[in-house]
Amino acid sequence: MASTEAPTSEPAPDVVPYIPASQSLPEITFKAVILGIVLSAVLAAANAYLGLKVGLTVSASIPAAVLSMAILRMFRTSNILENNIVQTAASAGESLAAGVIFTFPALLLMGYWSHFEFFPLLALAGIGGVLGVLFTIPLRRALVIEAKLQFPEGVATGEVLKAGNEGGGGAKVIAVAAIAGAAIKLGQTGLKLLAGSVHGAVTVGRSIFGIGCDLAVSLLAVGYIVGLNIGILVFSGGLISWMFGIPIFMAVTPDEELRQIVGTEQGYSAAELIWSQRIRYLGVGAMATGGLWALVSLVGPIRDGVRSSLAAVRQARTGSAEDIPRTERDTPINLVFIGTLLLAAPMLVAFLFVTDRGALGVSTGLYGTTLAFGVVFALVAGFLFASVAGYMAGLVGSSNNPISGVTIATILTISVILLLLLGGEIDFQADDTKAKVAAAMAILVGGVVCCAAAIAGDNMQDLKAGQIVGATPAKQQFMQVVGVLSAAVVIAPVLQLLFEAYGLGGVYPRPGMDPSEVLQAPQASLMQAVSEGVLKRDLPWAIIGAGALVAVAIIVLDKVLEARKSSFRTPVLAVAVGIYLPIGLSTPIFIGGLIAHLAQRALRGQPNEAVAMAGRRGLLFASGLITGEALVGVALAVPFAITQTTEVFAVDLPAGSGPAVTAAGVLVFVVFCGWQYRIARRPD
Repeated sequence: MASTEAPTSEPAPDVVPYIPASQSLPEITFKAVILGIVLSAVLAAANAYLGLKVGLTVSASIPAAVLSMAILRMFRTSNILENNIVQTAASAGESLAAGVIFTFPALLLMGYWSHFEFFPLLALAGIGGVLGVLFTIPLRRALVIEAKLQFPEGVATGEVLKAGNEGGGGAKVIAVAAIAGAAIKLGQTGLKLLAGSVHGAVTVGRSIFGIGCDLAVSLLAVGYIVGLNIGILVFSGGLISWMFGIPIFMAVTPDEELRQIVGTEQGYSAAELIWSQRIRYLGVGAMATGGLWALVSLVGPIRDGVRSSLAAVRQARTGSAEDIPRTERDTPINLVFIGTLLLAAPMLVAFLFVTDRGALGVSTGLYGTTLAFGVVFALVAGFLFASVAGYMAGLVGSSNNPISGVTIATILTISVILLLLLGGEIDFQADDTKAKVAAAMAILVGGVVCCAAAIAGDNMQDLKAGQIVGATPAKQQFMQVVGVLSAAVVIAPVLQLLFEAYGLGGVYPRPGMDPSEVLQAPQASLMQAVSEGVLKRDLPWAIIGAGALVAVAIIVLDKVLEARKSSFRTPVLAVAVGIYLPIGLSTPIFIGGLIAHLAQRALRGQPNEAVAMAGRRGLLFASGLITGEALVGVALAVPFAITQTTEVFAVDLPAGSGPAVTAAGVLVFVVFCGWQYRIARRPD
């Protein structure tokens, strides 16, 4: 999920490794590598579905750790460091999926691709992910050790690994939740016995006020994981769009322009069209402003962190390798520099393969210069935003990282640069084909940066978990690369499968598909809109500017709350996410956050150990719901794609059953709300 700066937490205490540096256990074993590869691919598929559906992704480190423990127990020998190696590789899959689905589907949405091309996507996703690993190696000491950041998900993963090593029922909690989440997803999307959403609207004068709630338990679980603060902010962003933006736009827009947007649609459907074609640009302004603010805010810490890490490397070189404790051994810094330079060449080749110089219609020299600049920009922006993502993961966790915001800022910047470089020879407003080629260039650069940033945040979380359990950092960094490459191999086929089954962002592979099942791909839609809009000079700058002003107001409010030492804060990118998500997706996230808050209140007065156990159980249950629903979503995509219909398993209900299906869907959703609350408030 995208968020941004949060209050700096109290410094974390010095960590005593669970397995001391003096003790060596097998880490990179054959079974650990194979399991890490398999889980990375599976979690990449699951998170690709979730991210395309709702525009949010969550860290898979905890479910990966639990699954690893459950499977490795089947072997005669295994240990906690093997489990940590598996989750390190596996969690890379979900992070790479986030970087890919936020950007590369834009090539399909803009009509530049008719399908997801395997080799370019494999190359660019793999390159971006590996760069994310390399860029965080010199930052590990500064961010994980010296900065005393909390790394909430990394700490939670470490504690889950320790608890599993000592015996626990985490795997059972995840399994039960996954089965339940899979069942409700099957009932909603497969059998069509349960409604997937409920919504309504009220018309006042010329304006429509709409509200809705998606009934997906994965969204409920996302809200539980991110908590009430983020849940409120995401929902508030939805309210800004749907209770203020849409009604105001309708009130001031001439009737003829409104008819061009909504056609004959009325009520909630009309509000959706206005949001999609106009109001979501509030989110563009807010996301770009928030991403720049996050970057400016972190320049000092990132600079100091890089200096500290390089100083530590120089000090280490003055002694022998044996003098460095096992738990402090990183990948050598010279390999970081060499690897970065070596990856520039295949990145340029991939750019050459995807972008069509003939369609662009510029000289060979200008074409080559533009692509070379794109490679350099991707490397520089990749390091900068990987550093931001690593630091932000320490503050708010990788699930709440500002990946969307920094990617929009990247694509906005590179699109402006491309306009300056190519605009002298090309009239993008008059030539739609050339505009698409240039926009595709911007998406390619943004995709590499987004993958690097997503992996960087995940990598820092995994290294924090490794610090807790006593892992060897260099071995984790190697397995992170293994996980990235494993996910990169499967991501293109998975995306193509999902596209064939559901459609993406209003683009369908064949006529007659059900628009209610479409995967919204909200971030990719925004990336497309920003890149093409800059080049064609037809972005609704007034609405974007209004979004920027909203972001500035939220930033000011956050600084006021910080000065007052308030426990409630307003990270701007969390609100921006809500602005560009449909309100139906924001509502269950808020409900999930509210459940987390109420469960915590119910545990007041209980011993700290009981509160921690209940919190861990609730987190595992929520992770299971997400995993189960997402995996069924991917599994259903196979028969949907083969039969070219989402009705293949639908139960033939009597006419007029719509209200009963809706009521059943709402009832089951309410039951899951109660179940999540009950699980999370049990002190034993």
